[in-house]
Amino acid sequence: MEGLSSRRACVLILCIIPFLRSAAGIRFVIDREECFSHNVDYEGDTLHVSFVVIKADTPWHYSEDGVDLVVKDSSGAQVRDSRDKTSDKFDFIVQKRGVHRFCFTNKSPYHETIDFDVHVGHYSYFDQHAKDEHFAPLFEQIAKLDEALYNIQFEQHWLEAQTDRQAILNENMSRRAIHKALFESAALIAASVIQVYLLRRLFERKLGSSRV
Repeated sequence: MEGLSSRRACVLILCIIPFLRSAAGIRFVIDREECFSHNVDYEGDTLHVSFVVIKADTPWHYSEDGVDLVVKDSSGAQVRDSRDKTSDKFDFIVQKRGVHRFCFTNKSPYHETIDFDVHVGHYSYFDQHAKDEHFAPLFEQIAKLDEALYNIQFEQHWLEAQTDRQAILNENMSRRAIHKALFESAALIAASVIQVYLLRRLFERKLGSSRV
């Protein structure tokens, strides 16, 4: 019995390994328009999409205009869009399997850095493949657990991108605040110097006229 249990445990571990996946998005710089493709093998799968505009190519630029994202299915029909947003996260049920296109449009005159992530949620069922009737529900639970773990990683990736964006915005705002303070200080010093110079000239004129 112990040998049988050990063999089943080994088989279970070997079955779990292929389902483990890592969350990996892409980060790219957009000028005007960029498009990406992702294949979906099954109708009825859930497609998860997220993006965050991390930063502009100039530290002096700050805008909430955002970018446009249009999603089209394998037939070219638009299935989802997101307009004028600096970040968004959504999902939808795939109606037609095949290659889906994700096109970003940047309306800003500056280059923007965008963090983009897409994931297809699919549950596999192993009733027809399992030789042991006890393995079928285990495989199904493993697939659901794998999907839940990936959804957590997907959410974590989106939050990390949001954190990166906020950190860059805070840094740029701090830099602008410092430069503004330096400029105001320089302007105040210049005004003080001019005021002292004018007072001295006025004093010299009064002193000269009193001597005459």
